[in-house]
Amino acid sequence: MEEKHKIDIALFRYSVIHDFVSGIKLDHGEKERLLKEKCDRKWLIPHSDKTSVSRGTIQRWIKLYQKTGNNLESLYPRTRKDLGKHRSLDEETCLGLIRLREEMPDVSVPFIIEAIKKRDVVPQNTYLPLSTVYRFFHQHNLMRKHTMVKDRRKFEAEMPNDIWQSDVMHGPKLIAGDKTRKTYLIAFIDDHSRLIPYGQFYTSENVLSFMHAFEQALLRRGLPRKLYVDNGSAYRSRQLMHTAACLGIALIRAKPYSPEGKGKIERVFKTIRSQFIPGFTGKSLEDINQAFERWLTDEYHARKHSSTGQSPISRFIDNIECIRSTPQNLRDHFRKVARRRVNKDRSVILDRILYEAPVKLIGKQVELLYHEDERDSVEIRYKNKSYGMLVQIDIHVNCRVKRDKNNNIAISSKNIAPESGQIWGVS
Repeated sequence: MEEKHKIDIALFRYSVIHDFVSGIKLDHGEKERLLKEKCDRKWLIPHSDKTSVSRGTIQRWIKLYQKTGNNLESLYPRTRKDLGKHRSLDEETCLGLIRLREEMPDVSVPFIIEAIKKRDVVPQNTYLPLSTVYRFFHQHNLMRKHTMVKDRRKFEAEMPNDIWQSDVMHGPKLIAGDKTRKTYLIAFIDDHSRLIPYGQFYTSENVLSFMHAFEQALLRRGLPRKLYVDNGSAYRSRQLMHTAACLGIALIRAKPYSPEGKGKIERVFKTIRSQFIPGFTGKSLEDINQAFERWLTDEYHARKHSSTGQSPISRFIDNIECIRSTPQNLRDHFRKVARRRVNKDRSVILDRILYEAPVKLIGKQVELLYHEDERDSVEIRYKNKSYGMLVQIDIHVNCRVKRDKNNNIAISSKNIAPESGQIWGVS
């Protein structure tokens, strides 16, 4: 399996278990409720046709993650020990499963498995994998689908920064540079206080714009425990998933075509369209961002909210002691991660730029961490250990380099003999 696929799967698994490993204490009842909720829901699982995750699987992922000191690599998929062997159910077991399913069409598959063992249809020590039974029921059209009325309930986070919602609003056409361009407001709202941690108009709603807005929001208001977003491409980026996982932020995506899940941010956008946009008289991107920041500070954050009875800023700071502060190296968490193999000549290529890696990493699959706008500062890592910053290769200098028997280079500005193992001088 490719490294990229392994990372996708590991990030998905973290998104499933984040409630149990984020450091928030949960009582037994809360843990059981969360487990049931996650087992019952439908998931979009990377590189798999499956849509559900079993209780045992979730518990196994939690143990693996905690056992390795919260190492994301512990959630990488592993090769099956019985790969190549056919796993199937015998005829007696199949008939027993069918009979029980017909008797109890509305019960869960784990309940069916327990029931078949209790009735002595199969020996007590018989291993019945949940995935195998699910697959058997699907193949025989025994998974009943029921139309249910959705139970929608009004909710509010208990504390500030428990949950942030984020979305994009289409803004007016403005002058950006030397062109008139469409604008997009990327904003966040704190579910508890209705405070807007950050909002800015951009000329694009891509990953780069969203990550900039996200970083600014964290710098100003601290770390949320959960971030609730939709299914747009910017929110599905590997960079966002990696950043959120490293900062201990649970990334939750709204169900497709369910805008009611983001009701609070949608309500704020309605307020912005009716109260801010009509009064804006500027013409450029810079004008609208300056005006929007003033409007947030002077009006929106200072005005009493109709739902809470408090101003957003007052409600936010009432429990400010509960807010997680941002780490000093926050910007490092917003670096992109690229995976490359170091060539035999020590070179590594990143976006057509040639870098030189340490000798000991030749042939190794390494991670390159960098900012989009800072290609002079590219960190190289191997197995979670940093090997410092890469240096761009000057191929003209390299053609004059001769190494000694220990592979060392000594740089000199003097004319030196070729056999010295130093950079050759130029007469």
